[in-house]
Amino acid sequence: MSTAGPIGPDEATAYLTAAEVAEVFRVRPSTVAKWANRGHLGCIRTLGGHRRYRRDDIDAWLDGRPPQTGGPAQTEKPKTG
Repeated sequence: MSTAGPIGPDEATAYLTAAEVAEVFRVRPSTVAKWANRGHLGCIRTLGGHRRYRRDDIDAWLDGRPPQTGGPAQTEKPKTG
C-alpha cells in the first residue's frame, strides 16, 4: 500500500478516489476503505495519506476478473456492510 513516488499528471487519470469508486459500486466511501483494509481492493497512498485506487482494478471487478494489484485475487465483489 505504498507508492514509489508522486503520481504524475499522465498517471493521475489512472487512479480513482474512494468517492469515485463508491459511486461506481453505489456504496459509501467508508465501505471502499473497509474493502481496502480487508485486502479486497488494492490501493496506493498519496503523500498526504489519501488512498487512490487503480482504474484498471475497478474495471476488472466490474468485468468479473480478479484485480491485478492489492489484496488476494478473487473473482467476486466483496459484500457491502
